[in-house]
Amino acid sequence: MGEVTLNKALIVSIVGLVGLAAPCAAQAPADFYKGKTVTLYVGYSVGGGYDVYGRILARFMGSHIPGSPTIVVSNMEGAASVRLANWLAQAAPKDGTAFGVISRDAAFQPLYGDKGAAFKGTDFAWIGSANDDVSVCVAWHTSPVKTFSDLQTHELIIGTTGAADESESFPRVMNGLLGTKFKLVSGYPGANDALLAMERGEVAGRCGWSWSSVVTTRPDWIKNKTVNVLVQTALEKHKDLPDTPLLIDLAATDEQRQIFKLVLGPETMGRPFLAPPGTDPVRVAILRKAFEETVVDPAFLHAAAEAHIEITPVTGEKVQALVRDIYATSEDIVKKTAAMLQ
Repeated sequence: MGEVTLNKALIVSIVGLVGLAAPCAAQAPADFYKGKTVTLYVGYSVGGGYDVYGRILARFMGSHIPGSPTIVVSNMEGAASVRLANWLAQAAPKDGTAFGVISRDAAFQPLYGDKGAAFKGTDFAWIGSANDDVSVCVAWHTSPVKTFSDLQTHELIIGTTGAADESESFPRVMNGLLGTKFKLVSGYPGANDALLAMERGEVAGRCGWSWSSVVTTRPDWIKNKTVNVLVQTALEKHKDLPDTPLLIDLAATDEQRQIFKLVLGPETMGRPFLAPPGTDPVRVAILRKAFEETVVDPAFLHAAAEAHIEITPVTGEKVQALVRDIYATSEDIVKKTAAMLQ
């Protein structure tokens, strides 16, 4: 009898402990996030387009997360945001209190054999993007390069932020396929730094510059013709630029078109926000829902309009699918593209 009584007592104790543990395992989102700080990491320096989008999102997204946590922004520039991608993959907390925004090109560096990229783009939990994008190449008004065709006879020195960024990958591919004469000066920590270098005369142009950033950060440069817009690096033209040539239309062969589709495909991702690999799927769903609610929030849209940034949202699910599709590109096309990016 004593043994039976003891066993019953143990069962009662175990059931009681399980009952206490269950609420922790199924903790309500509001209980988890209440009073917490969520950090949004930006893979570039302060003042560029990624930073502007990140800071405006951070102002409003917290109110759409159950428990209304505070969202703070931290800049972790380096290697065109590959540094941040590595940190998110290897060291960031996976409980939904950390997410980031990186270069859309950075996500595909492992595909091209970048040994400094210690992650795989398909492993991240993609939260979404506030915009899809069209990028451009521009030349300073004093440069002899006035049109795209001039790039095939005149050298244009441009500032770039690193191999994992379109500011470098697009001109390398154009040099390789179309015979342009871009000369790259690499290593600027962010777009704003490269633009300041143009103003100082260190470089004479920029490529892979998001049109949304142009109209946000340097609208007078367009109005006053301080720069000449040479080409659109995207799969479709921007409505503001009907007369500026589209890079993919300049392809002479089917192989060139395939390579351009590979390097230009990430434009649809705009400025993608992502959570670390292995983040609790429940928290990923919370962040995605909060993101989708934020980008249609009237207060957010008003702030975005005041900052002159475009809002054309892309869902996390769509970004996730796009990353998966790009990683499935044929090995032959990837190898030929990678050779031009070295």
